[in-house]
Amino acid sequence: MDFMEVFFVSLGTAVIVFYGVKMVRFAKMFHPRVWFPQPESFFTSMGEWAVVTGGSDGIGRAYAFELAGRGLNVVILSRTKDKLDRVALEIEETTGQKVKVIVADFTEDDMYECIEAKLKGLNIGVLVNNVGILPSHIPCKFLQTKDLEQKITEVINCNVKALVKMCQIVLPGMEIRCFGERGKGMIVNISSGVASVPSPIYTMYCASKVFVERFSQGLQAEYKAKGVMIQAVAPFGVSTPMTGYQKPNMVTLTAEDFVRSSLEYLLAGDKTYGSICHTVLGWMVKTVPKQILHSESMQDSLLEYVKKRLGK
Repeated sequence: MDFMEVFFVSLGTAVIVFYGVKMVRFAKMFHPRVWFPQPESFFTSMGEWAVVTGGSDGIGRAYAFELAGRGLNVVILSRTKDKLDRVALEIEETTGQKVKVIVADFTEDDMYECIEAKLKGLNIGVLVNNVGILPSHIPCKFLQTKDLEQKITEVINCNVKALVKMCQIVLPGMEIRCFGERGKGMIVNISSGVASVPSPIYTMYCASKVFVERFSQGLQAEYKAKGVMIQAVAPFGVSTPMTGYQKPNMVTLTAEDFVRSSLEYLLAGDKTYGSICHTVLGWMVKTVPKQILHSESMQDSLLEYVKKRLGK
């Protein structure tokens, strides 16, 4: 064979191998218990406590219940004390685990010293950075956002700064447990499926969730050798207060079902969609040309769909 034949054969082989590896990785998502098995003591081996931000509702509440059910005491943080107290009582009565509550409004940025003081001395094995907000429940273009200046600050504080500050508080205790002992710990950072591609009318929210993914992946590269696992979880539809309690179906999962599924993928790498249906949806979204996704007609259709689902 001449040089050009060798080049094209080699190129074709490389392409086949590349996509073959991607298909194998994709196929593994169908059987997480087979490919990413966890020992029975996986969670309790990390530490005694789990910390969950946004733990009084939705996905955060589901994580708190599920982690308590797997043997961890739980600290839940949110801004509404009544909700926190009710959820704490339910978890204690259901699982028998200890629950601490910390009232924190993550749209503000002046409470981290207080949070750090209340977490001091706890053997924290799992941190779930779940708290997050939409700038508007009805999606809209950036400049159409009501109270835009305020929303910019709130989204950055809640979706970006809270994640970084909670990692700053909790990660040192995971990195070094005691002299000579290798660190342990699991940090789960909740992103969003909409961050898979640039998403018009969700621009600010989507951008904040891209930060979650990149921060998580970079942090995992830095601390993997220390024994700390860090993963971004990027769900699409989950029936929560944020999504107006949309009716569950094949794609929109209940918070409880999604969390149970996502925990099976903890050993699947630094990013997961958390369920097989959301993995397939993520793959499909990435194959749609941006010219279609970003067209005015698609934006209008998405807006009408969301309004219909929310009953607006």
